[in-house]
Amino acid sequence: MFARRISGRARSAATVLVVLGALLACVAPPAGSAPHWGPPAPPNPYLGPAGTSTMHGDAGSTDVTPLPGPGTGRHSLSAYPLVSACPTLLQGSDRLVVALCTAVAGQVPTVHLIDPAAPAAPFGRSLARFELAKGSLLGGVYAYLDNDNRLVVVDGNRQLLRFGHSRDAGGAWRLTVDSRVDLSGSVPPGDNVTGLTPDWNGNVWFATGGGVVGAVDRAGIAHARALPAGEEVQNSISSSPAGTAVASTHALYQWSFRDGDLHLDWRRDYDRGGSRNPGQLSWGTGSTPTYFGPSTGSDFVAIVDNAQPRAQLRVFHTESGDEVCTLPVLADPGGSENSPVGVGNSVYVAGTYGYPYPVVPDGVGPAEPASAPFTGGMARIDIDPIGCHEVWSNDVRSAAVPRLSTGDGHLYTVIRDGPAVTTPLDGFSFAVIDPADGSLEHTSPLPGTAVNDTLQMSGLVTDTGDFWQGTVTGILRIRAE
Repeated sequence: MFARRISGRARSAATVLVVLGALLACVAPPAGSAPHWGPPAPPNPYLGPAGTSTMHGDAGSTDVTPLPGPGTGRHSLSAYPLVSACPTLLQGSDRLVVALCTAVAGQVPTVHLIDPAAPAAPFGRSLARFELAKGSLLGGVYAYLDNDNRLVVVDGNRQLLRFGHSRDAGGAWRLTVDSRVDLSGSVPPGDNVTGLTPDWNGNVWFATGGGVVGAVDRAGIAHARALPAGEEVQNSISSSPAGTAVASTHALYQWSFRDGDLHLDWRRDYDRGGSRNPGQLSWGTGSTPTYFGPSTGSDFVAIVDNAQPRAQLRVFHTESGDEVCTLPVLADPGGSENSPVGVGNSVYVAGTYGYPYPVVPDGVGPAEPASAPFTGGMARIDIDPIGCHEVWSNDVRSAAVPRLSTGDGHLYTVIRDGPAVTTPLDGFSFAVIDPADGSLEHTSPLPGTAVNDTLQMSGLVTDTGDFWQGTVTGILRIRAE
């Protein structure tokens, strides 16, 4: 009797496995399958053009652009030697590029206005520039272009600024502060805004390194809430029609603005590990949260946690905060300081474990171990009806936040050449990756050595198909010949 009962259970288990296998065969594409781009989220009416108005492309921080890039043919290279690190490259509907850079001398955040139609190399320069009050290392890094092509940023004096640009009677360009909101009543002295995004109702959300989340309503009034003691926000924030996502060093939150105040929709803890990893700038997730999805364009929100020794992709339902899946990704040991790329039912993750950042924010604590080889690696994970699964992984050593073009079907990034144990003499190459199978389709060499380190910064695909990449000393422009 007992033997027959076991046998029956075994048959039942086998039946379940067969059914699950058949289901996965129907809904889970095999490795190398073309990804499903899905619809994008509806355009945020308070942002500039889709794909070019935030560091990560859009309000949802998808790192996806509808614009085609330079492709896999021959490329030409030009440079803008601004003697600054340039992590934020944006393009408005007037086709001008606005760059938010940090000067090498004094680490002063500086806004640059650039005409992409003008010659760049060898004497590329900005049309106009404006120095901001200096804040923390990550303060004044994240900004966006609004629907009037104005740069929205918070400076080191805790002022929310909107920068317009225009030409004077003599034809010279200038950058001017069109509006100002004082956040000093919401942001404590010594704290700095690290994340900034508008929601679909025109409220401007912000988060600070010290753990304050707030929103400036359309009347210019700031509302703020403090996160639990010890929680910091060291990455940018994202918004969708459902709410605003904030990833602290302990948890992922979604907030909304209702009845004239901030409301917490949900909070989900994640595994932050036992210490900061080498190749990360904080002890916790390195992700700006990514909204994506196959139905609305923001069905899900994803981060990569700091689980050790192997990081995990965490995906949640936007509306409820319910977990979709938790899946180990990248190498062992591994981690990521980059925001995931998300589109349709696919997420792309790039590893940064061991990347040699020259400086980290104050107070983030030592990395354990203090340093490690930079092995990199990328992976594509697809969401399916019963969770998620890895479609492919590769050993590409991405040295920038990858940018996916749905306009031409390529995944663009910069890779670090040389041995896993990095040196200041390492080279860099522009790379084109096939998102279907993770294969490296094309590489073009870039200027080598540490002065052209792309430092895991985001690239920009412009409306003419050029790829702009910030480095520690300026901007490189890659153009199809």
